[in-house]
Amino acid sequence: MSTVVKIENLVKRYGDLVAIDHLNLEIQEGEVFGLLGPNGSGKSTTIHCLLALLQYNKGNISVFGQEIRPDSYDLKRDIGVIMQNVAVFEKLTVEENIDYFCGLYIKNKKKRKKLVDEAIEFVELNEFRKYYPKKLSGGLLRRLNIACGIAHKPKLIILDEPTVAVDPQSRNKILEGIKKLNEEGATIIYTSHYMEEIEQICTRIAIIDKGKVIALGTKEECKAMIKTGETITVDVPGLNGEQLKSIEGLPHFYKMEYENSILKVRFEKGKHNLIRLLDYLKEQDIDFGRVYSEVPSLNDVFLEITGKELRD
Repeated sequence: MSTVVKIENLVKRYGDLVAIDHLNLEIQEGEVFGLLGPNGSGKSTTIHCLLALLQYNKGNISVFGQEIRPDSYDLKRDIGVIMQNVAVFEKLTVEENIDYFCGLYIKNKKKRKKLVDEAIEFVELNEFRKYYPKKLSGGLLRRLNIACGIAHKPKLIILDEPTVAVDPQSRNKILEGIKKLNEEGATIIYTSHYMEEIEQICTRIAIIDKGKVIALGTKEECKAMIKTGETITVDVPGLNGEQLKSIEGLPHFYKMEYENSILKVRFEKGKHNLIRLLDYLKEQDIDFGRVYSEVPSLNDVFLEITGKELRD
């Protein structure tokens, strides 16, 4: 398996602010690579450096084994970029927009017509091909944006928050499309604030904070990095301070939240945590309602490693 993207010792400063701090990253051919981080973590700066849209202070970036520069047009022909902000022309129809962006890379009209038709079919916009963007819903507009970025059949596709503010049906269509692009041979770099999307489609994940990679691996490898083994949530009103302190003393206890009669207890890896917690509530004759246990999620990984919510 060949390396598609290699970032070595990347440093980017804005005056005294270090946006990227000696960052190293490799992305292999055929991956759907999730790039995560809170706002201000350096994700967007890393992507802009990767695309040679920003000059950086130190480091090396290669794509398909070659150093990428602002004038590396041969490399950029094999890259498709779909950014969070929809970038289409309001005065062009769906078909004309896709044709325009495809035409930046493909000059042969006959070949381009075939690619445009394939892109329209791929994002399921056939019945909207003569529509102008202002007539499209948010979800359809996102699908048009994707079609514009992938019509020229790039080998590397960068998707930055492609499902923001779209309805569930459109989100599912977009995710299905991304998986299909990957199955057809494209390497994907994917950023999202929706952890369930990352869980669903990404083969490997990097979490960036303060310009550094602080976690890297498969979903399972990232989950193995944290203390949290399971989180148990119980609907239990009226717990007092002494009872909460006793719960803190249970084996494998890690963290606890108690608000609006909802008790959420995080345990470190270990067995019988749920049984011990429920046994304690029964012994104290404490009434409780709904109970459920969750294994660690990527959200737990993100919160424990960065100390922040992803949407901070």
